[in-house]
Amino acid sequence: MYFTDRGIEELASRRGEEEVSLDWLAAQLRTFVDLHPEFETPVDRLATWLARLDDDLDDDLDE
Repeated sequence: MYFTDRGIEELASRRGEEEVSLDWLAAQLRTFVDLHPEFETPVDRLATWLARLDDDLDDDLDE
């Protein structure tokens, strides 16, 4: 288990039953970066990865 898995596990245990919109998640990520600008690059990378998840599936279907 990676060190960061603890935060992911806490998120799943505390909020795992909730349903949220991607607009809500985007707003929370913006707020986090406003409060912690040193994390702008990792948050941007995570958001980009999440936004493009389907791209990998589309590439697999084209093969």
